[in-house]
Amino acid sequence: MIRFSLRCTADHAFESWYRSGEAFDALKAAGHVTCPVCGSAEVEKALMAPAVRPARRAEVAARPSLQEPASELEAALAELRRQVEANSEYVGMNFAAEARAIHAGDAPERAIYGETRAEEAKKLIEEGVPVAPLPFLPARKAN
Repeated sequence: MIRFSLRCTADHAFESWYRSGEAFDALKAAGHVTCPVCGSAEVEKALMAPAVRPARRAEVAARPSLQEPASELEAALAELRRQVEANSEYVGMNFAAEARAIHAGDAPERAIYGETRAEEAKKLIEEGVPVAPLPFLPARKAN
């Protein structure tokens, strides 16, 4: 397959894939290559740069580090996660029951985080239990 950059006489630019250069020529000659904007069949190949795959070393060097945050937002989320994990107790799938027990005074008051179904989280909120969703998965579920 080959991708061609194309342009119609109305100067609309677009791209399309073809099996080969000969296939493009045959489809164009039959009037089957048209501009998706104006419908003109007067379409020509535009100047395009070839898609050259970089050398393996350059490709490895160009990859972003998955260990470091890629943006300020990612850095802020990583810091939030670090703070939550450092200053609260992970209670796993027992989150809803533990949050209710703390709210009712049946368990010692402390900061917790964990997992629960959306319906259960909604019930906690309706019951007045102060909970909030976290924008990350617990470490045990991270890939």
